[in-house]
Parts: sequence; structure tokens; C-alpha cells
Amino acid sequence: MMDTSNWDWEKGVKVISKINDCDAETEWLTEPYASPDGEKVAVLAKTEEGFDVCVNAKAWGQTFDNAWYPRFSPDGRLTCVASTDMEWTLAVDGEPWPETYGYIWNTMFSEKGDVIAAAIQQDGTYGMAINGEQVGELYETASEFTLSADGKRTAAVVQVQSMDAADIFTFQQGCYSVAVDGQAWDIKVVNAWTPTFSPDGSRVAAQMRSSLYDYTIIVDGTPWSKNFAMVWDPCFNPKTGTVVAPVRMAGKWGMAENEQVIWDPVYFQLWEQKFSPDGNNLYAICAPQYGRWTVVHNNNTWNVLVNTMLTDLTVSPDGQRAAAAAKEKDKWTIMADDALWPQWYDMVWTPVFSPDSKHIATKVEKPGKKLTVAIDGKHYKEDFTHCWEPVFSPDSQKVLIRGVQGGKFKRIVAKVNEF
Repeated sequence: MMDTSNWDWEKGVKVISKINDCDAETEWLTEPYASPDGEKVAVLAKTEEGFDVCVNAKAWGQTFDNAWYPRFSPDGRLTCVASTDMEWTLAVDGEPWPETYGYIWNTMFSEKGDVIAAAIQQDGTYGMAINGEQVGELYETASEFTLSADGKRTAAVVQVQSMDAADIFTFQQGCYSVAVDGQAWDIKVVNAWTPTFSPDGSRVAAQMRSSLYDYTIIVDGTPWSKNFAMVWDPCFNPKTGTVVAPVRMAGKWGMAENEQVIWDPVYFQLWEQKFSPDGNNLYAICAPQYGRWTVVHNNNTWNVLVNTMLTDLTVSPDGQRAAAAAKEKDKWTIMADDALWPQWYDMVWTPVFSPDSKHIATKVEKPGKKLTVAIDGKHYKEDFTHCWEPVFSPDSQKVLIRGVQGGKFKRIVAKVNEF
């Protein structure tokens, strides 16, 4: 979890920088990216020589042939995928990793931000790198790249058996596996998806297609003994270490735990399951009726329904509440505690709970592409042309708003009761 205790939580407005300013000669600038603490704003800058990066209007002074995908780590460092002389690497606060690759993408961070990882391609083979060093072996293909929460371990779906185009017979025998720390499990499967680490990073589970018609969950290289018509992403119970996944049986979806069905298959759809931190509460998004969506809590469905989409399920720190982004026809709101917020928007983003679990905040888009932050169904008094997800103070009494007004990036700390 990101440590926000050392951030400036003094109430007020701070103008950080103009987003179109840069102390280098530039031809054009990209859209801005804000740091998690709101103290920095970055833009990619096209110069006569190539690409540079401006942070708070000050250029790195490091020019690349190409650069893209700027992302701040949770600890506030700025990363950027960059190339020079046809070789790609990751630049961190202006310093490129010493190692270069045929290509690099999908930057990932540990929860604290002290570890930075990325997917890499070298000479037509694929894998991952951590802090600039290749992890284990590279493979013919790789996808579904994953980093453990502490950043010490990696996992990905990899191809371990070559096959020619349209060679369906080799494909059906199994060409894929999961590589953990760059070493593939012994088993070969038809397909695998979404390798997932346990909270302590010691174990890995993934979806597995064992034949053209059978799916199950594989944990640390050993498949469940039962197959299902389909499965979705597995997750670990943080308290017991058991693995839970939605499974499809006889045309409906239920929930299985260590291959035993714990929620009968009565749902038209069931996914995005999330445990409370203590492991005692399991929430998921479900469709109890065809095309109607709600939240299910420990196999008890909420009564409120929406007809188009429900996504980005989030569980409160105390495990007693959950919220998700809900779409009804062409409008969005937040579904929380078996109710919908009264305000509807053109778009809402992932809901965020305060540390004391009492408040829910999210970034919203009002008509006219006006962006702002809403808490508990009430939005902030000002609008922005760019806005980022809100962050609560450790005491849950304030919220950090990061937004652009009139070409200026502002860091605003507001009290929750101002909404």
C-alpha cells in the first residue's frame, strides 16, 4: 500500500506548474501525467533532436530517439520507455537502465514503488526485467506479465513448445506454461491466463485450459483435479491461503474454492471477486438475471441492479463495504452498499475508500467533458480539464485533488466535509 503519511496534508491550493511550460526548446508537448502525491507533473517533449521529458517545466536534458508511456512509481519516481539507436530501455528520473533490449513495455511497480519491472523482448524472445536486470529465461512468446506485491518475484504465461502456423495438433497437445521468476513450470497446457501471486508472493495461481473444452485452475504448477466449462481469474484468500475462482457449470456460474464449489452455479455471470483484508468477506460482480448486474457478498446478492455494466469492484479496508462503477444505459454512477449514488455522470472511475472505510471518492466526468472529484455522491465545487484519481489523507479527514485548470496543474487538499 502506498505510504501517504509523509505527504503535505496542509489544507489549501498549490499551483505546481504550467503544463505547457518547459525550459527546453520544444516542438510540441504531450498530455500531462501527475505524480501520486501531486508534487510533480510531467509531459513528453518533442525537440529538434528527439524526445525529452519535462517535469514541473524542467527538462531532463536527456534526449532519446523516441519515448513514450511516462508513469510515476508509487514513491514518486518518473519512468519512461525510451529508445536510442534502435535499442530500447527504461529511463528512471532521466537515467536509462544500463541494459538495452529489442523492445520494452508494460512498466510495473511494487506496492511501495521501490521495485520497477517491465516486459522485455530480446532477439525475438520474451520475458521480464526487474530494476534493469533480466529475470530468468526468455521464451518464444510471453504475455500476462505479473509482479508480486513486494516486487521480488515475477510471473508470465510463456510458450514452451514451438509450433508452425496452423499446427493445430501440436497446439492441442499443449504449448504454454507459466514461468515464475523466469522458470517455466513443467506442465504444458493449451492456454493459460492471469497468473496471480498470493499476498505474500510465495505462491502463484492461474487460469488453465487443459483441452479444447476443459478449463480449471493451476496452483504452483499443479492443476485442480476437476475441470469446468470455463473459469475466470483466481485469487488467494489472504487469511487461509485457499484459492478461489469463478467456475462455469451447466451453463451457469458459481464460485469454487480449492476446486470445491462453495457458491452454487446460479449466476448468468460472476467475476472480479475480491476478499476483504481479513479474508472473512468475499465480494464479486454478478448477473443474477440475464443482462442485469449487481454485487454479491458472501453469496448474498444486493437488490439494486443496473442493466449495462458493473466494473472496478473495490472493498473497504474494514471489509464491511464494497463499491463499483455502474453504468445504466449511457450514464455512470457508483454502486455502494446496495444503493446507487443519486448523481449520474458521463463517466466515473474506480472508487476509492477512505482508510476508516467511511467515505468513497472517485474521479467523475460531468457533461461537457468537465472533470472533478466526487465523495459520497457529491462532487467538488471546481472543474478541471485534466484530473486524476483522488487520494485520502491517512486520517480520512481530507482528500488530495490533482487537476489542471487554465493550463496550470494544481495540488488541492480539501476537507471531506467541503463536498
